[in-house]
Formats: sequence, structure tokens, C-alpha cells
Amino acid sequence: MNLTVFVWRQKNAQSQGAFERYEMKNVSEDSSFLEMLDVLNLQLVEQGGSPVAFAHDCREGICGSCSMTINGRPHGPKRLTTACQLHMRNFSDGDTIYIEPFRAKPFPVVKDLVTDRSAFDRIQQAGGYVSVSTGAAVEANSTPVDKESADEAFDAAACIGCGACVAACPNGSAMLFTAAKVTHLALLPQGKPEEMTRVASMVSQMDDEGFGGCTNHGECQEACPKGISIKYITRLNRDFIRSTFHKAVSLRGKMRAQ
Repeated sequence: MNLTVFVWRQKNAQSQGAFERYEMKNVSEDSSFLEMLDVLNLQLVEQGGSPVAFAHDCREGICGSCSMTINGRPHGPKRLTTACQLHMRNFSDGDTIYIEPFRAKPFPVVKDLVTDRSAFDRIQQAGGYVSVSTGAAVEANSTPVDKESADEAFDAAACIGCGACVAACPNGSAMLFTAAKVTHLALLPQGKPEEMTRVASMVSQMDDEGFGGCTNHGECQEACPKGISIKYITRLNRDFIRSTFHKAVSLRGKMRAQ
């Protein structure tokens, strides 16, 4: 198939970016979207130009590195699919494709289609840990987990931190990501010791990073390649209120003790 591809080119976060037009000939419908970009880069190098910078790693829909917006949709037109697992058969001969980086203030452009998503790392570092005992591993059957909690924890843990939820949200909110990370730990026994402090710390860090607030547009779950449900945002809000109340009670207790 023959395609017209407009790719966002930007030297760095301080530079003014712009779309550049490229004509792609005889693109195989069996190739992946990233393989199409590989072919484009080969052509650019052969012509003495600069290849398009884009992030990738596993190319198996696991790591979330391939974060880019394709024709206005994070990861492209196919639901529950990362950009690396999107194939060119989802497009038609003669199509025009616009490719750009995720648009969010906390995700500054590094170069071209590559953004710095380390803000997500800092949110996880703020509370994404559990208390563990050193020494021999505890017998697994001594810590029972009911099936409903286990299933929900695994569903939340499926989040790959790609940032599609932020890119799709009109407010640039990271609530779905934060909710998934909070939930999958809070539902398991190992995550209980930090349950009250974790949600407050991660939400505070999310706000400090400059992400917007959630106003229930629902675009985040539609763009999520792993199908994370916005029901976890409801749980996050509930747990945040509980943590605030828990902190107030603790402070009152300390004041009385003094």
C-alpha cells in the first residue's frame, strides 16, 4: 500500500516542532506500525537525512515504551492495542497518517516522538512499595487471598504505564494510572501496612507533577491498551477520603496524648 505520513519532528523540549511529510511506497500490510517507521528511517538515512526518533523496547505490547499518538488517538485506531502491536492492515491504501508524541505538560518531548514519562516513575516511588520481612519466604498458603480481590489486583496490575490515559484525557489527568497502581497493592495483604499513607503520597506526587484532575470523561479507559477500568478511580477517591480521615484521627489522638 502507498501512504502519506506526517511525522512530528522536534529537536528537543525547547525547540519548536512541526509535522514533516513523507511518502511511503509499497508498505506491507503485514508489517507492524513500528516496522513501517523502521522502513521510513532507513529511507531517511539513505537520503542523508535524520531518522525519526521513537521509543520502543519489547515490541510485544508489554513494556509501554511505544507511546505515540496516531491520527489523534493514543496507540492508534485499534482498541486494546499498543502501537508496536498495531499492524498496517488496519489502514488502507492511500491513507494519510499523522504521528505525534503524547501531549501532556508532565511528558516533555525529548525528541520527535519520544517523551519523558519519568513523572510516572516518581508517582510510583512515592508509595509503590510494601513492607516485607527479611529471611526465608513465607509459605504462600499462610496468606490467603480471596479470588475476587486477587482477580481485581491482577486486572489493576496489568497497567504498563504507557501514558495513553494521560494523552487521551482532555485534562491530562493521571488518575487512571495512579488508581491502578494504588489498587493492585491495596487489595493484597502485603500492601496493607502502607494502605493509608500510600494513596495520600501518590496522589500528592501526581498533583506535584502537574497532571490535571479527573472530570469523568472516560477517555482514559477507552485509550488504555490493557483495558483498565475507571472503576479503580472510584476506589482511589474512596481510599483517599479514608486516608484523610485516618490522618485527622491520628493527629487528634497525638494531641490528646500530649
